[in-house]
Amino acid sequence: MTEHQIINPLSVGTDYETLATRFRPIFQRIAAGAVEREQSRTLPHEPIQWLKEAGFGAVRVPVEYGGGGASVPQLFELLIELAEADSNVPQALRGHFAFAEDRLNSPAGTARDVWFKRFVDGDIVGCAWTEIGNVAIGDVVTKVSPDGDRWRLNGEKFYSTGSLFSDWIDVYAQRSDTGGDVIAAVRTHQPGIVQSDDWDGFGQRTTGSGTSRFVDAEVEAENVLDFATRFKYQTAFYQLVLLATLAGIGRAALRDVARHVRERQRIYSHGNAQRVSDDAQVQHVVGDIAAWVYAAEASALRAAHPAQQAYVARFSGDEAWERAANVSAEIESAKAQVVVTELIQRATTHLFNALGASDIRQGKALDRHWRNARTVSSHNPVIYKARIVGDWVVNGTEPPFVWQIGNGPQSKI
Repeated sequence: MTEHQIINPLSVGTDYETLATRFRPIFQRIAAGAVEREQSRTLPHEPIQWLKEAGFGAVRVPVEYGGGGASVPQLFELLIELAEADSNVPQALRGHFAFAEDRLNSPAGTARDVWFKRFVDGDIVGCAWTEIGNVAIGDVVTKVSPDGDRWRLNGEKFYSTGSLFSDWIDVYAQRSDTGGDVIAAVRTHQPGIVQSDDWDGFGQRTTGSGTSRFVDAEVEAENVLDFATRFKYQTAFYQLVLLATLAGIGRAALRDVARHVRERQRIYSHGNAQRVSDDAQVQHVVGDIAAWVYAAEASALRAAHPAQQAYVARFSGDEAWERAANVSAEIESAKAQVVVTELIQRATTHLFNALGASDIRQGKALDRHWRNARTVSSHNPVIYKARIVGDWVVNGTEPPFVWQIGNGPQSKI
């Protein structure tokens, strides 16, 4: 071990099977209640509490600090397994793992050590970045203002994924004094925060992605973080969580279609066998789904490796390597998004070709796979990612590392 690593140990990976074995019994418990939560729209407070107590939120924290020491690819392999159990849960933890990754990229010292201890103790971080309504692109209405030795946060956010389950919220805001963009890490359990479960999407319905309102919410000075210092591969990282979620949805769809084909008793007179499980055309459908899911999972995991390289490069002192690694992380996650989005939507649609009319009944909830996949795929427009990749391949144009959404200029009539 070098002197640099002794001072600043990095999470470069551990034995995956040993790590996954800690959490698979919890994943199984989560899977057992997934359909019921879907049908009753019950938020997964209890499943996320199980994960917190088991240290799941600290899997990327270096082992020297009590964490799991997992690499970025190992984290996303775990998230794929979790998404197979219930795809809402890894997306609900998306903000947590992104904030934890940012802390992993921050300079070694007391401030980082405090956050590592919080993660190891089970603290979970939600996110609240997006403002909706009459907000021009680039504007940030949510403000954080100095108030003595602390700060006060005021504003309203939507798509507050995971915040209903969290101990902290990672809020994108603007300083009232300088106009600088910051992250305000705010404690959830205080009078100045009101959270609403008003996410009404047709998929991923229990991710806790509703409205968060901040009225003079208190923020410690050390938790107002300059956005310019945010880890550079963040956009790729956020996308990788969605790719892992999609791959897990695909695995769940494959699991369910295989089971229903095995158990199906009714056959068609113009079918190909006395049992559905022996019907060559049905087998072909399931085989296609298996191949699509395999390719999607492989793409998602391969796309995670450049993010690990970007993390390691962050502490190398080699700026050229770090920049190249960040570009690679963004481009490869975008390539994988183009592929995985199409494959999993196809898989979750074609599964019904192997089944019958009785399998579209609400009690089986097989439609949730497509609804969830379509919802996850709608977060970051895939058409723009394909264009970004094309521009890089043809012209060598670097991808945007941060992007925003908001109202465009008003048309002149």
